[in-house]
Parts: sequence; structure tokens; C-alpha cells
Amino acid sequence: MTERRSLLSGSTFEEQIGYARAVIDGDWVHVSGTTGFDYTTTTISGDVAEQAEQCLRNIEAALGQAECSFDDVVRVRYLLPDREDFEPCWPVLRRAFGAVRPAATMLVCGLADPRMKIEIEVYARRTPVPPRA
Repeated sequence: MTERRSLLSGSTFEEQIGYARAVIDGDWVHVSGTTGFDYTTTTISGDVAEQAEQCLRNIEAALGQAECSFDDVVRVRYLLPDREDFEPCWPVLRRAFGAVRPAATMLVCGLADPRMKIEIEVYARRTPVPPRA
């Protein structure tokens, strides 16, 4: 049977809405749409590039819990209310994904809170650990 496990970040949104930051399903890790909130301080920057950096820190923490990293990301989806905000994020995103080059999509859409300028979700595939002899 395939392992299925939910990973929580401690965000109040997870409890209020009823979701997990990430779900491990076998070798796959599905990271929920992640915003630029710093969950330790429940604050969010007004700058889109800083929000992108915080999104990636939050995603990196979830991937770490799942025993993988940005190197394992195969798909990324960027959600922004304002398409003009995407280009200022490119240097931040390139640092995380430039060497990996996952499949990517950027969508313009409304987000749950008007302070949110970017939301990022990723799918990663964990490298299976070989069984011990």
C-alpha cells in the first residue's frame, strides 16, 4: 500500500479551511498553494519579491519535511492577482528553480486576502530510498 501522509506547517489557515500544507502520496509530494505569510509572525510583506522569497521558504520547509528539496520539483504553478508583479519575482524564482527547470504555469487570478501578491504550489517526486539488504 502506498504511503499517504499530510504535513502541517502550523498555519491557522490549515485548521480553519481544512487542508494540509503538503501531502505525501508514495513518491509524490503535493505542496498546497503557499503564500508569502511568515507563519511564525503571521505577517506578510507588501513587496511581491519578498513575498515570493517567503513563499519559497515555506515551500522549502514543507519539502524538507517530506525529505526532498527544490531539486525534486517537477511542476510549479504561480498564481498572481496582477500579472505586472510576475517579472519582479523572476530572479527569486530562478534561484530556486533555474537549475531544475520544472514544468511551470503562471495564472492571473484573485487570491484569498488582498495583501497576497503571489501564491506558489509545487509537485515534487521523492527519490525512493533503496531497501536495506
